[in-house]
Amino acid sequence: MEFIAIGAGIAILTGAGAGLGIGIAAGRAAEAVSRQPDASGKITSILILGCALAESTAIYGLVIALLILFTL
Repeated sequence: MEFIAIGAGIAILTGAGAGLGIGIAAGRAAEAVSRQPDASGKITSILILGCALAESTAIYGLVIALLILFTL
């Protein structure tokens, strides 16, 4: 039972990676908008797409962790 909890904990660490990636992307987007205010619409749309892709990895990690906990 201990190994199942360890595996689920490792699977949920994807949330930390997603949070770090989204934080870096948001910081870079803020820098880009401050340099090119005219391109803020394009930068924002690219940022939202990148955040959605990064967040999907966290959701996959959560699903894997739940599967590990409840099926094994």
